[in-house]
Amino acid sequence: MLLPVKWLKEYVNIDVDTKKLADELTLSGSHVESIISLDRGIERVVVGRIEKIEKHENADKLLVVMVDVGDETIQVVTGADNFKVGDYVPVALVGAKLPKDLYIERTDFRGVESNGMLCSLAELGYEDSVIPKNQRDGIFILDKDYPLGTPIDEVLGLNGEIIELEITPNRPDCLSIIGMAREAAATFDKKLELPEVAVKDEVDDIKDYVEAVEVDEELCNRYYTRVIKDIKIKESPLWLQLRLMEAGMRPINNIVDITNYVMLELGQPLHAFDLDKLNNKRILVRRAKDGEKITTIDGQERALNNSNLLITDGESPIGIAGVMGGMDSEVTEETTTVLLESANFNGKSIRSTSKQLNLRTEASIRFEKGLDPNLCKIAAERACQLIEEINAGRVVKGCIDIYKNIKEEKTIKLRPERVNKLLGTKLSVEDMVDYLERLDLKTKVTERYLEVKIPTYRLDLNIEVDLIEEIGRIHGFHNIAAQPLVGVLTRGEKPYSSIIADKVGAILQGFGLNEVITYSFISPKSYDKIKIEADSHLRNYIKLMNPLGEDYSVMRTTLISNMLDLLSRNYNYGVKECYLYEIGNVFIPKELPLEQLPREEKVLVLGMYGQIDFYYLKEVVTALFEKLGIKDFEYVKEESNPTFHPNRTANILIKGNSIGVLGEIHMDVVENYDIDTRVYIAQLNFDALVEETNLDRKYKPLPKYPAILRDIAVVVDSDVMVGELEKVILENGEGLIENIELFDVYEGKQIESGKKSVAFSLTYRSSEKTLKDEEVNKVHERIIEELERRLDAKLRS
Repeated sequence: MLLPVKWLKEYVNIDVDTKKLADELTLSGSHVESIISLDRGIERVVVGRIEKIEKHENADKLLVVMVDVGDETIQVVTGADNFKVGDYVPVALVGAKLPKDLYIERTDFRGVESNGMLCSLAELGYEDSVIPKNQRDGIFILDKDYPLGTPIDEVLGLNGEIIELEITPNRPDCLSIIGMAREAAATFDKKLELPEVAVKDEVDDIKDYVEAVEVDEELCNRYYTRVIKDIKIKESPLWLQLRLMEAGMRPINNIVDITNYVMLELGQPLHAFDLDKLNNKRILVRRAKDGEKITTIDGQERALNNSNLLITDGESPIGIAGVMGGMDSEVTEETTTVLLESANFNGKSIRSTSKQLNLRTEASIRFEKGLDPNLCKIAAERACQLIEEINAGRVVKGCIDIYKNIKEEKTIKLRPERVNKLLGTKLSVEDMVDYLERLDLKTKVTERYLEVKIPTYRLDLNIEVDLIEEIGRIHGFHNIAAQPLVGVLTRGEKPYSSIIADKVGAILQGFGLNEVITYSFISPKSYDKIKIEADSHLRNYIKLMNPLGEDYSVMRTTLISNMLDLLSRNYNYGVKECYLYEIGNVFIPKELPLEQLPREEKVLVLGMYGQIDFYYLKEVVTALFEKLGIKDFEYVKEESNPTFHPNRTANILIKGNSIGVLGEIHMDVVENYDIDTRVYIAQLNFDALVEETNLDRKYKPLPKYPAILRDIAVVVDSDVMVGELEKVILENGEGLIENIELFDVYEGKQIESGKKSVAFSLTYRSSEKTLKDEEVNKVHERIIEELERRLDAKLRS
């Protein structure tokens, strides 16, 4: 926000330089970003009057102008033609200095001498964004007679400063000159002098011009209207134009300029409709219909939906509430009667509409932060007063005010001892009352409390600590001596899930895997690349409303695509072996379209390629489970997962419940990621792992008795899982099998087609005695018999 210091001082008498003002405002809580000087270094540019205009005898596009500058009349050659005899204009004399290091010299234009230059606003240093459109391409015409020869910087007020401020979202009341004047008055302990608002001469009756006003009470808190007749549309007085330009706004015409002036002064947006252009003499504030369209005053046609709030005349839209007016009801040179709108709209609705339409305006910026509905009447009456003062129209008597839920001042109880305890000060009750009263917070002292009445424009003050902060900032936080911290120290501790995550990371890093972190947003095409079926629950993903791009437009429901992206990138960079893992969240919507926050599940994914096979990945997962103390897990063959190879994939079960999958990625999926080698991935529900983890360890003494080793090699069907064989072996080992180690799986020559050879090394040991060969042989033979009976396994000779 731009704060012209001269404008500020109209409401509070501060006799300090701008640097001091900015410093003190900063110390009291306002964020000053910079100080902008209005002094553009202009020299020898004065007010002149056009006395005579002739065409240049040797140039069709040039004019020769005689200009009276007070003590002399000079000849100037110019290419502009937007002036007439009698106009008062800025004249740069010979030797004048203009912005951008431009100096004026006596010049010969095709045989005609020019002794100066007529100046435009751009040549006087004004930004193009604030120059009135009708003044942009020609000489700046002053609005009235000024003493000839007066330096132009005195006329234009180019001798002050502007403070640039960043207004925090919780202080919408400071998005105005008077709002900042309140802050300055409190900071310097000065009286705030507000303008007296009164309309002196009213005519007719508003009921003759507007029949009714109806509003959507959910999205429109208040709608206040007045009517002005006999409008004379013209340029605003120079003082009004300069005020707007200094505050960063472009003057348009007298009526629009006054609405913008009041918005800057009070913080309340206003809008003027051409009443004669309305189809009906009534106002209906309603939600738009889906697909309804309106052409706004910037000439753009905009499609709306049911969440947008519209101003209509009962039939057609005439404005998007709180954002921008419609072109069909715009104030133009032909306007003679206007309806002045001063309303209070729902901030969330305005922000949503503004964001949806990608249309942020000075009005929407203020509405979306929240405004005081009691400001509507004050702003409308102030605009009517200014219209009357500049003789731009006649104010019609009466108003229409739709305001059912009246906002009242609230009272907050403040404990003085609490103030000093939180701030670390020793302020007296009198000091506290003084600081609060400076901020227009009326305070009553009682036996136990300070009862503080909160003005309705202070939307940020809701609880006791808010008032304590106000006292602190006006007292000056820099004036509070540093105090030692007081409190009870407690020992911090990681959540159990984070401890398990660290342990999982340490185990996997011990196997040579590197941790990675990927984005939670992926492309919807990723599901096609990993061949997820059309009706799979994994395709019930959440779409982002404003994604960075198509590649980051949905929230992931699996980490497999992220892992394949990384493995593909490394493979195509020439990395020969790659071993990665990630613990990340997936996002499962409870319903679509989304009505509530999705369920977040933590997932562990392992990915690798190189000199490895399916069994290496299985060994890593098995070792992980064992080190986490997880028991009762098994691997069950999986043939229907389209992402994985049908014969090299297994579901992982713990206590009969599926918690993940591991296997070799399907060759078609691998091709989709431009990888020309076998890739192995495991994805597990990390939350389930945490629940099943048991880190308790019991002491087990070293065995007293020797072990007996036996190898066994059996031929089984190719689709028989190793886990099934191990299960049969353990079930028939009579508690004597200490360890089973798979050391060979073979398919090929000497093995029948459709079969495979699986070899184990079995360790037999008893904790009670030394086993004899006869005892082990008996158990070993029973195992072989059961393998044959249950799995049709044949002992390999």
